Amino acid sequence: MKIINVATSSTLPKYKQIVFSIEAAISDNRLKKNDKLPSVNKVSLEFSISRDTVLQAYDELKKRGIIYAILGKGYYVKSVEFSFEQRIFLLFDELNIFKEDIYNSFLEKMNNMAQVDIFFHHFNIEMVKKLINESNGDYSKYIIMPTNLVGVADLIKTLPKQDVYILDQTNSELMEYPSIHQNFVKDMYEALLEGKALLHKYKKLILIFPGFREPLGMKIGFEKFCLDFSFPNEIITDFNGREIQNGEVYIIPDDRDLVRVVEQGKLQKLKLGTDFGIISYNETPLKKVVENGITTISTDFNEMGTLLAEMILQNKKIQIENKNKLIIRNSL
Repeated sequence: MKIINVATSSTLPKYKQIVFSIEAAISDNRLKKNDKLPSVNKVSLEFSISRDTVLQAYDELKKRGIIYAILGKGYYVKSVEFSFEQRIFLLFDELNIFKEDIYNSFLEKMNNMAQVDIFFHHFNIEMVKKLINESNGDYSKYIIMPTNLVGVADLIKTLPKQDVYILDQTNSELMEYPSIHQNFVKDMYEALLEGKALLHKYKKLILIFPGFREPLGMKIGFEKFCLDFSFPNEIITDFNGREIQNGEVYIIPDDRDLVRVVEQGKLQKLKLGTDFGIISYNETPLKKVVENGITTISTDFNEMGTLLAEMILQNKKIQIENKNKLIIRNSL
C-alpha cells in the first residue's frame, strides 16, 4: 500500500507533496494512529530527493501535531483528528445547463468540505493530456468526465488510482474506477420501450446522431430497440436541409438540432405530436413549455452531483448507474 507519492512533473513543491500524501492517507484510513511512516532515507531514495526535503515535510507535520518522532526508531502517526481540506480536480467536457446542475448539487452536498477546481477539455484530447499532466500530484481526488475520447483512459491511468472517480460516461477501459454514470444503451432502449405504444402511431423513427460528442451507447440502444420491435428507422448525422415527412419521430440528443426540427415543422405547418413527433435528450425547464411540452429522455443531473459528493465524502469505491426516465409530453 503506497503512502507517499511525489510527481516530478507537478508544480507543487516536493515537500508539500509528501505532506499532502500523508494527510490524504490518514484521511482515507490508509494510515492509522501510531502507524509508522516510511523512513526519511527510504523516501529520499525512492523519489531521488534530498533528505532535507523529506525532513522539511515531516517537520511540518510534527509542528501541526499530526506525527511524532521516536529517537532512533522513526516517525509515527500521532493524531487522525485534524482539519484536512481535500483539493478536488473536476474535469468536465463543456459547460452547459446539465453540467451546471451537476456542479451546483455537488458543491451543495460537499458543503465547503473541499476546495474544488473545475476545468473543461471541450472534447480535445490534447487539452485532457495537458490538464492531467499539470495537475498530477496536486489534488486529493480527480473527477474526470472522459466522454468518448480515444486515448483518454491511458491518460487517466497516469493518476493515482485510488484517487480517481469517473463521471457521466464510463467504458470497458475504465471499469476499475469508481463512477457515477449513465448507461446509455439501456437508458435509450428502456425509454423507447416505455413509449412504444405512442411510437406505434408513427411510421418511422429517426435518430439525429452527429457522433462526435454523443455517447455511442445512444445509437446502440436505438438500433437494438428498432430491431427487436421491427420499427422502420434511420440514423442521420445532420438535419440541415431536410424536410420532415408526415409520420416521422425524431430522437434528438443535441438541443441545436431540436431547434432546427421545431423550426422546420413550423415552416411546413406540421402539427407536433400529430403529424410528427420529437423525443429530446436531457431535461431542461424550457422543454416543459416549448411547443406545449417536449418529451425527454433524461437522467437526474442534480442527483448525479449529490451521489458523487457522497462517494467522495464517504470515500466509497463503487459504480453507480444514475437513474434515467422518459418524460412524456405533447411532442409525442
